[in-house]
Amino acid sequence: MSNYTLNLSPSVYDYLQKHSLREHDVLQKLRMQTHKMSTRRMQISPEQGQFMQLLIQLLNATKTLEIGVFTGYSALSVALALPPKGKIIACDINVEWTKIAKRFWEMAGVGEKIDLHLAPALETLQNLLNQGEEGTFDFVFIDADKKNYAAYYNKSLELVRAGGLIVIDNVLWSGDVADPAINDADTQAIRDLNTLLLNDERITLSMIPLGDGITLARKK
Repeated sequence: MSNYTLNLSPSVYDYLQKHSLREHDVLQKLRMQTHKMSTRRMQISPEQGQFMQLLIQLLNATKTLEIGVFTGYSALSVALALPPKGKIIACDINVEWTKIAKRFWEMAGVGEKIDLHLAPALETLQNLLNQGEEGTFDFVFIDADKKNYAAYYNKSLELVRAGGLIVIDNVLWSGDVADPAINDADTQAIRDLNTLLLNDERITLSMIPLGDGITLARKK
């Protein structure tokens, strides 16, 4: 929902980027290209992409899953952090947006690392389970339609290994989750997921006010 971190003044946000961000030139070009689109707010913030790269490296991840690709910034961030034989299974249904993604993945030389599945994500996740992929993924990033967030999470928890990490985007939803007067379906779906995560003894978790809010859920 936000391509910058919430509640930072412009001067502090500028300082943060100037003193922390090490953005690959193709990532920057993709971010600028996406900024021209009316849907640009769907792109993650660059500092979030960099944080995900650090998580990939800390996990020594080689096999990852992404639910919701948009124009490919998050997948590209992860792919750049993966080792040469690392792989991403990326789930989306939008041909137009993912054409942009594929062009920039190839530009960065990581296209072979990303296996794009253009199909409803729940179908792809169930197919992976049917193929015996349970407990084989190191890392999952969820950033797709909110009504299916809980379903994506539960399928992802089956697919990720013990000690693996699920990262969920938009958990603060521009602050709307904290406003009891806002009760649209997407906001309520995120509230429900946040409650589910808080009470799920299968994971350890931390909600972080980065970008539009992300939750880290580590499978026990």
